[in-house]
Amino acid sequence: MATGLIRSRVYGLLGKMGVAKSLRQSSWGASVGVSRSTCVTQFSGRGQSFMSQFGKMVIANWRSLSTEAEGNAAQEVLDFPGGKVMFTADLSFIPESPQHRVHCYRILNDEGQPISESSFQEVEKEVAIKMYTNMVRLQIMDTIFYEAQRQGRISFYLTTIGEEAINIASAAALSFDDIVFAQVDIMVLRTETVRFFFLYREPGILLWRGFTLQEFANQCFGNKADYGKGRQMPIHYGKNKLNFFTISSPIATQIPHAVGAAYSLKMDKEQACAVTYFGDGGTSEGDFHAALNFAAVREVPVLFICRNNGWAISTPTCEQFRSDGVASRGQAYGICSLRVDGNDTLAVYHAVRAARQMAISESKPVLIEALTYRAGHHSTSDDSTKYRPVDEIEHWRNERDPVSRFRKWIDGKGWWTNAAESEIRSEIRKKMLYAIQVAEKMEKPPISDMFTDVYDVLPSNLREQEKLLRETISKHPQDYPPDVPV
Repeated sequence: MATGLIRSRVYGLLGKMGVAKSLRQSSWGASVGVSRSTCVTQFSGRGQSFMSQFGKMVIANWRSLSTEAEGNAAQEVLDFPGGKVMFTADLSFIPESPQHRVHCYRILNDEGQPISESSFQEVEKEVAIKMYTNMVRLQIMDTIFYEAQRQGRISFYLTTIGEEAINIASAAALSFDDIVFAQVDIMVLRTETVRFFFLYREPGILLWRGFTLQEFANQCFGNKADYGKGRQMPIHYGKNKLNFFTISSPIATQIPHAVGAAYSLKMDKEQACAVTYFGDGGTSEGDFHAALNFAAVREVPVLFICRNNGWAISTPTCEQFRSDGVASRGQAYGICSLRVDGNDTLAVYHAVRAARQMAISESKPVLIEALTYRAGHHSTSDDSTKYRPVDEIEHWRNERDPVSRFRKWIDGKGWWTNAAESEIRSEIRKKMLYAIQVAEKMEKPPISDMFTDVYDVLPSNLREQEKLLRETISKHPQDYPPDVPV
């Protein structure tokens, strides 16, 4: 098509110059269809000026026509089952990375001052104070439980040091009707009036919803007041009355569950959304990709909140993926995305609040990548100084601590004082130490609880296992904890 257009354009030019009739088509330059010898014969008597003029006109019209031909190609559309696709004559590959990295939304700078161009709806004093005190409570709870594990009083613990803003601010932005999922491998259970929530590295959400320090301690020590009856490892919290379902550890399996829950909310036409939390390491799992595609295709109200803290245990993000973090992946699946400063409490609060509104009102998924830093070790089984510089850890812990940054902001508002700070920290520490003392002294669940709460009637194989366990304990009592009732 383009060759025919160009041939017509060249003959039009020659016609204007009075020489078209003496030219004939040949194989010279398929793009113009004019014989070189004929052209030279006809133009020889007209001098170099004519040749120069003609050459310039051909080049100019060639460029114009090439653009026109490409435009005509682009106007053609492939009516593909997946959507209409425009054609182009330009052979151009999509680059492996965008020219510019996704920007990071923030409100407060590292000094707790609003950045000059920021515009946001003011947070009420009551909400701000509640967020700050819960961040302090989470920070102190983590510190004391970590020390308790190091003293051999509990078997395992995992902190959220450096990630308090994501925990508390996102919880404050959600509704109690929203279904929350974190690092779990649990099937979704939902009734007419009850929703179950799933937490792993987000204990701050439990704090926000009313889970007490004593309940945290009971679970970590696995005593008879533990709602899981001592059958779970520490930090696998749960409480039916607060609609929090007991969790377990496998990575990213909760993400498709959240999408399924969101689908049910959509079908029931409820004004709520599902929310799932995961780390940057979770985005390397297949469940992450399957869930995003599922959510986009079904157009369900779900928030994907990724805590990108730079490290999946000892694997840095630069060794996990080459893409521009996690936010850039949303567009590939047709999902609205946002990157937010995960250490900026106000930014996280407003980002999650806006995303929730969008997800519910437009029935669509939203992906939020919260950039933060795991200022503590991955868990009590990890020593992060073996794979990352100590000065890097200290920089983030001291210079970019989300709790200190938010404290500076509420200080500037006149909502907080040093006296209030000392009082709340002293009070929380006393309550935390007391909770541990009570939990530690409390009796353990009986051996029989290991076999209950799965079947209505215990099957014969489990009855046999329980019998053998009791016989073994009676023969070798020195090998079993003496504080566990037989």
